[in-house]
Amino acid sequence: MKHESTNEVPEAFDHYLAAWNETDVTKIRGHFERSCTDDVFFVDPTATTRTIDELTAFAVKVRTERPNVHNRRITGVDGHNLRYRYLWEIYDNDKLVLHGMDVTTINEDGKIVQIDGFYGDFPEME
Repeated sequence: MKHESTNEVPEAFDHYLAAWNETDVTKIRGHFERSCTDDVFFVDPTATTRTIDELTAFAVKVRTERPNVHNRRITGVDGHNLRYRYLWEIYDNDKLVLHGMDVTTINEDGKIVQIDGFYGDFPEME
């Protein structure tokens, strides 16, 4: 099945972002359940998770260690063939602490199956 390019934000992305911004750690998993498959694969420079349980544990760890962080998408999404890219920023007490890009893949049901996270800007060409 061919999928055209799109700038439409999948509904799952809003629930996924809500999980990272949830301050009640007992509610984080619920956001992931609405947005991700049970075998969701997440990888970034600091973590690799292979299930919704592992992703939830990682998000709870981040929230516990940094209770004042707030994540936000800072661009629209660019997508094709169930894959999307977008830029994001993370703030701690309103101070920018990290920025980067995610490449996220969803399934035909609109649930996230994979998130590939990258930190920082693209390097200059040599």
